[in-house]
Amino acid sequence: MADIKYWIVVVDDDVANLMMAGNVMSKNGMRVTALKSGKALLEYIETKEIPDLCLLDIKMPDMNGFDTLRALRASKKGRELPVVFLTADESQQAETVGLSLGAMDFIKKPFVPEVLVLRARHIIDLVRLQKNLAHEVEVKTEENHKLFLHVVSALAAAIDAKDIYTGHSERVAKYARGIAERYGCNEHRQNNIYMMGLLHDVGKIGVPDSILQKSDSLTAEENEKLKEHPVIGAQILASIKEMPSLSHGAKYHHEHYDGSGYPDGLKLLLTVTTQ
Repeated sequence: MADIKYWIVVVDDDVANLMMAGNVMSKNGMRVTALKSGKALLEYIETKEIPDLCLLDIKMPDMNGFDTLRALRASKKGRELPVVFLTADESQQAETVGLSLGAMDFIKKPFVPEVLVLRARHIIDLVRLQKNLAHEVEVKTEENHKLFLHVVSALAAAIDAKDIYTGHSERVAKYARGIAERYGCNEHRQNNIYMMGLLHDVGKIGVPDSILQKSDSLTAEENEKLKEHPVIGAQILASIKEMPSLSHGAKYHHEHYDGSGYPDGLKLLLTVTTQ
């Protein structure tokens, strides 16, 4: 059993078809599970591991192949099962319906044993390749995200090094992510908000150290110079087209609900209706 690379479940109400397909597959080193109805398949999937492939008959009593596939795709486990229809129905309508439901292919009955085995193997190999590629993409995406986050964190630390409020960007980022979590944002949105927090003060790169590190009160002229940092930050981050929210976060983080903020003096308008 350890040498068997393929596991196929065959669903057909005709015992002769089950035996024929089972014998063909088994002789070619495949593990075969034979089931006589769509309902039996759905029950089997809920309690067992997912096979590599399902060969599903269309014309069955109680629940036909199309209804079975609909139920599979609606279930949490069954939606991952690759399905190929075994059918004597050669109509274009049958193929259109089956493919639209997510079937990978159609194999006509009566089938040629050698062709059945080859197509089953090719489909399983294709599905495995797709899953491997998807996993590799996911791994690389996570690696790139971590690298981007490290770069952003380093840049935030460099910004904070110019300011007397050491660690300010990191604290803002953590508070912002915590608020987003409490608000019900998903993890992806929380991470974006965290990075917006880290980079919200990036525009301070364009503000002289004599202003950022001044211990006394700023003059009116110095204060106006400091107020330029949101726009500078937005311009710096605007080049990151993949995350426009970074530029927005930098530009608008000093706006106030009452319109007294800067640079645009945005104001939250509330509409109150009475009945």
